Parts: sequence; structure tokens; C-alpha cells
Amino acid sequence: MSTSQGGDPFSVADAQIHSVTDNGAWCWFQDERAIIDTAGNRALIGAVASRGGKDGDRRGGDIDLHVVDLGSGAAQTVVLHAGLESDDHDDPALWLRSDGRFLAVYSRHKTDELTRWRISEPGDPTTWGPEQSFDWVGDLFGSREAAEAAGGGRGVTYQNLHQLDGVLYCFVRAINDDPCYLVSRDEGSTWQFGGRLLHREKIGYVNGYARYASGARFGGFGQGPDDRIDVIITEHHPRDFANSIWHGYLAGGSLHRADGTVVSALGRGLEDPTPRAEDLTRVFASGSTWGGSVMTHAWTTDLRRFPDGTLVAILTARADDAVGTGTARPAWDAPADEFEPIAHRFFRGVLRPGEDKWEVRELADAGPQLMPHEEDYTGLASIDPDDPDALWLSAVTDPRDGRALDRHEIFHGRTADGGESWTWTPVTERSEVDNFRPIAIPGDPSRQILTWYRGGMKASQDYDAEVLLRVAGRG
Repeated sequence: MSTSQGGDPFSVADAQIHSVTDNGAWCWFQDERAIIDTAGNRALIGAVASRGGKDGDRRGGDIDLHVVDLGSGAAQTVVLHAGLESDDHDDPALWLRSDGRFLAVYSRHKTDELTRWRISEPGDPTTWGPEQSFDWVGDLFGSREAAEAAGGGRGVTYQNLHQLDGVLYCFVRAINDDPCYLVSRDEGSTWQFGGRLLHREKIGYVNGYARYASGARFGGFGQGPDDRIDVIITEHHPRDFANSIWHGYLAGGSLHRADGTVVSALGRGLEDPTPRAEDLTRVFASGSTWGGSVMTHAWTTDLRRFPDGTLVAILTARADDAVGTGTARPAWDAPADEFEPIAHRFFRGVLRPGEDKWEVRELADAGPQLMPHEEDYTGLASIDPDDPDALWLSAVTDPRDGRALDRHEIFHGRTADGGESWTWTPVTERSEVDNFRPIAIPGDPSRQILTWYRGGMKASQDYDAEVLLRVAGRG
């Protein structure tokens, strides 16, 4: 892998940066977390306010939707659910319906059994109808005893909205902490249990971490048809298992490997035999060697599908890990000098149309873990939804020259040779606080619209962060 510092058509001079909120953040296993409302020239950004942030005693746990005017930068905050839970895992997934109404779906972080949703007024993301919910115990089993007998009753987490053959899917980590899904035939007004996608016996905390991608993104305004949904997934949590990464896709009523081989029918009930992640196509192998380092404990970061069928994925992995899975987790507030830093790398994978083998290349240094008790948290990266050769990442090492930085900074990267080399342009520089978890917001191909948050994180439940929005033309 080589890098360059010049020649990137990334637009800098006309960029506008707006402060969206002084208390907000998000996890990365929900989508879409932010979308562009082109009709209203607005960005819609979901976030969760923290008890550790500004006015946290009053706002902590609020599930917020920030509606930002892309012309003036003025932001209005709509509280979808006040005080639900101070946890960035509760971030809402957003969808634009064909009738102009917006849909927001969210849940707590394994502390109850409800998938919650609200629907806006037509064309108005600031006015919302009442909250409704699907109960993964009561609606699905009728009793907690029956749910627990089937591996349920452990709480649900994460919501991901994608359309397939005119049916809206909501993928949720639910029964047995497996990837399951709800389906809606009325664009999210009502939901029913659709099936369990994959299943396995648990090791440690939870089962696989999935990222999903489809052509008809955020309400049919995406690029491409709604004929398939792709998924990349791990076996377990990386702190409990030296994960590889696997890929499959949903189409024509079945789950497939990358080469089109049918793995199983969709709509698998909880008592039906269900495939494992390893039954899919392997994208990245734990234990593989890259640049003389052995990579393990891979984790899924981002996935996008483009109009011609190209899939692009971003992954992370530990480099030459000496910690493994048999160690006690440090306390969340352990001093930094009391835990061993674990080196991580970013990787980029591409699956081209008509091919069944992923092309994976090392992308950049992802740095040490962000906090002592989360060995695999990094600054993360986001694929440009309108350019498969571009992305943004957060790193504490400058990808241009390998220089150590004082803080996590955001960089824009672009490749002109399939990922062999990259041109990097800083988005933030010499920051006084860290910059985390960029999201390249889909919905407006004419502009590059990026959101991220900056500040400090003690835990997913305790952070002090400001959300920013950057709007720029395409060079």
C-alpha cells in the first residue's frame, strides 16, 4: 500500500462546517443513521445524548433527530424518545417512505425486548406520530418463559432498514443474539416477525456483528434496484473470538453465497435449521498475514453497494495480537498506562460485478483501542455512498506519512488504481479533542456531506461529544 498527498479532487475551499448539537454520538451497526432530504435541502442525523455530555442530567438518554438546513446550517432537534437510555447503541435507523413520510426505528441496548418506531408527517421530519413497538417476547412468544426456552428474552439491539422486492426489512440482533428480521408490507406502519437469518451457539457476549447494504437505500431514492440485500458478518464479538469476516446476499427468497449458491431459504422460523456465518463466502481470514503481521479479531465497519453491483466493505483487525480472548477486561476508567495498546489496521474489500472472490487490501493504520474495556473500538471509517473509490476515516496516525498524531483526525481518501495507492486529504487538523466515527451521508450525489462527532468517550454509555456537519461540492 502506498500513499500520496496531492492531486485529490476532494473539495476543500468551499467546504462549510456546522455545529449540529453539543451532545450526541452514535454506534455503527445501524443504518441509515443519517440521510439527505433533497426536497427540503436538509440533513437528518440520528444521535443519542449522553449523561456525560452537555446538560446530561436533563438530556442524557434522549433519542434525537437533528434536522439541519444545508443552506444556513441551522439545526433543529426533535426528541424521538426522551430519556430512553444513555447509550450510543440506541441510535435510530432512518427511512424515507414513498408517501414523503420519514420512518425512525430504534431500540435500547439489550435492556428490553422492544423495537420501537415513529412515523413523521408528510414532508416534515420535525413532526412525528406516536411511538409504536414490536415486543420480541410478548408479540413473538406470548410469555417470557417461552421466549427464554428459545434463546430469547436477552434484549434486542440495532435496527437496519433495507428494502427487498418491495418489502421493507428491519434487521435486528435479537433471539439468541442472532441476526433476525422484521418485515413490513406497508413501509413501516406495521411489522411482523420475518425470520432468523443466521444462528449459532454463543461464545461470550453475543453472536455475529452484521453490516447490510442494498440498492434501494433510504426509501427507493438510492442507486439501483431492490433485488438483493448484501450482508457481511463476524462469528462473534472480537473480544471473545478471533473473527473472520463472511459475506452473503438475500435475493429471490433465499440467502446466497457470493457465487450465487443458495445457502438456505429466507423466512426461517426459530425452530428451523439455520446456517452459520461460516456457510457464507469468506471475505477476510483470521490468522492471515499482511505486511509481516498476523491479523486476527476482525470486525465489520461499513458496507456499500453501487449501481453497477460493486460492493465495497471496510473492516478492522488486530495486528500481531498478544491479548487474545482469555484475559479479564480492564475497568472502563482504567488509566491508559495500565493497559496494553492493541494495534489495529483498516482493510478495504471490493467484490466486483460477476465475480465471487473479494479483493482485499490493507488501507491504513487504525491505531490502538479507544478505551481500555473495548479492545476493538477504533475511530472507524465510512465509504462515500456515491463514489466507490473514496472514503473517510478517523485515525490517530497520519495515513500520508505514518506520523503519530496528538488526536484522532478525519481524513478523506481516494484511490485511482483500485486501492493500491491512496491520496489523503485532512478534513480536521491540529484538533484539541478527538474526532470519531465519520458518516458519509447518502442522498445527494452532487455534494459530499459528512458528519462526525468530536470530544471524549469514557464508554458507549458515557461521552461528551459535539456533532459536526460538513458540506462541500465535488471537485
